[in-house]
Amino acid sequence: MDKNTFTGLFLIMIIMGASIYFMKPSEADIKKEQLTVHLDSIKKGLIKDPAAAKVAATKVDTAQKAGVVDSAVLKTPFGAATIGTEQFVTIENKEMRLKLSTKGGRIYSAELKNYKTFDKKPLVMFSGDDNKFGLTLKAGDRTLNTNDLYFTPSGTSLQVADQDSSSITMRLSYSPTQYVDYVYTLKGTGFKVGLNIKSTGLEQIVPVTNGYNLNWSASLPKKEKDMTQERQYSTVYYKNTDNDVDYLSETKDDKKAIADKKMQWVAFKQHFFSNVLIAKEGIAKSDFEVATDVADTTDVKQMKANLLLTPNAAGAIPLEFYFGPNRFNTLKDQGYDLQKLVNLGWGPLKYINQFAVLPLFNFLNKFNWNYGIIILILTIVLKLVLAPLTYKSYLSMAKMRVLKPEMDEIKGKVGEDNPTLLQQEYLKLYKKAGVNPLGGCLPLLIQMPIVIAFFRFFPSLFELRGESFLWMHDLSTYDAVITFAKIPFIGNHISLMCLLMTISTLIYTYFNNQISGATGQMKYIGYITPIIFLATLNSYPSGLNYYYFLANMLTFLQQYLIKFMVDDKKIHAQIQENKKKPEDPKKKKSGFGAKLEEMMRQQQQVQAKKK
Repeated sequence: MDKNTFTGLFLIMIIMGASIYFMKPSEADIKKEQLTVHLDSIKKGLIKDPAAAKVAATKVDTAQKAGVVDSAVLKTPFGAATIGTEQFVTIENKEMRLKLSTKGGRIYSAELKNYKTFDKKPLVMFSGDDNKFGLTLKAGDRTLNTNDLYFTPSGTSLQVADQDSSSITMRLSYSPTQYVDYVYTLKGTGFKVGLNIKSTGLEQIVPVTNGYNLNWSASLPKKEKDMTQERQYSTVYYKNTDNDVDYLSETKDDKKAIADKKMQWVAFKQHFFSNVLIAKEGIAKSDFEVATDVADTTDVKQMKANLLLTPNAAGAIPLEFYFGPNRFNTLKDQGYDLQKLVNLGWGPLKYINQFAVLPLFNFLNKFNWNYGIIILILTIVLKLVLAPLTYKSYLSMAKMRVLKPEMDEIKGKVGEDNPTLLQQEYLKLYKKAGVNPLGGCLPLLIQMPIVIAFFRFFPSLFELRGESFLWMHDLSTYDAVITFAKIPFIGNHISLMCLLMTISTLIYTYFNNQISGATGQMKYIGYITPIIFLATLNSYPSGLNYYYFLANMLTFLQQYLIKFMVDDKKIHAQIQENKKKPEDPKKKKSGFGAKLEEMMRQQQQVQAKKK
């Protein structure tokens, strides 16, 4: 492999990490930007101003304690529903425990009974008054939101088991014969809860022209160990009725309004869990927002969705909620393409993960092995599949190594002052010897999409959450062996598996240089990438670094075995035989070769004119 091709191979790898490593802002810039974003989010109303919220809460509390009721208010539409005391109704099945509030008739909190947060606390999807779910009602000259009105429950609790299914109704009354019902339906198992919104006798009181505006918002609490990593994979996802799934930015505050397409569902997605609202009849208009309060250490992000819902022929709005894990197979079982909440990468990377890596992983998962063992077997299978490419790459580098003495001889005759002429002479040598100078690089480049695909696969793999292997307590996050004060680019810890991966990559680079016969600057260029990846991958899941470590170790083994299959003397003899063969005048040059020779000829002419 000559200097240009070898440098080009590692340049691709360097760019991947360098763009992250060298473009990181300073700590001062980060804090300044965080403060700016925080104040901007408050200004836009994406997050609450703590001081203003405290004043408002004090005023409400004072009024309630005074027991003052304006009789004029009681005479207005739904006036009686503006007065009340918040009470809670618990409904639960095997997987979920939901708390309904009489204020707003909404789901006040959602807890997943079979999961815990990273610090072993109950896993609550959302909870509290910062979470809204209300319809906008226009009655007379007043605009009301059901989130602020008091409902009457049909029961005090609901517990469903096995194959049973039951429901509970939250009623917002205008009169005994005029009301709005929120009917919650729950099965004995599963992560879904049905919500059927039905208006009765209110056609003249609350006229519906285009539909009901629904305001849904939630502040999603931290569930994972690394807040930065959790925020990186959290945002608003949505799917339209054309089966297109898209999402807002994962790295910055974002908003989007959609009026030309109907939505089928909207999801407030966190790294490993999602809150999804499914509209069976579709959503006419949608307005989505996501914001991050960087000063908040408890909530990951704040998400909002303003939706226009149209009643069906029966005057009802059938909805479903999904509160559950972002496990690919679990989401797929729910229907509606919810599995697309698991971001497996872009372009070809998505298809590699979805149709090759994931099926193999699911097959191995059936044996109930430790996930460390499954990753090991997954890596072995991948290396076996790619073994022919690895062999061709090794063989090509061996041919270039054998040719190196002749290339050095050409360099001595031509000199380094005329690189264009030097490359032309090299091409003549390659052609006579029957050697492709890119033969060692192309197989590696073909493997590159697979390597990058795993970069997205393991961080999105729910199955690794909370699973341990060796010293790694959780394969879905970093394994901090040393912690210290925060250092720019590194963070506040060193991941042991990331460190081992870096060391193995450096060793691999050393032996690869021996195989390729690299000298000079290109001998050391490959050592830059592992150092960059040490900083980049230090906070990534230990499962990902474990895979890269295994891949390096198995590559060592492959090259050791291939070494016994490749004889430099035989390669040299074959090259000499190729050089003796007369050139076939009928043999056409490849398009790439012809263009390369023409480009070099033009460069040589330009250099000759300069002289």
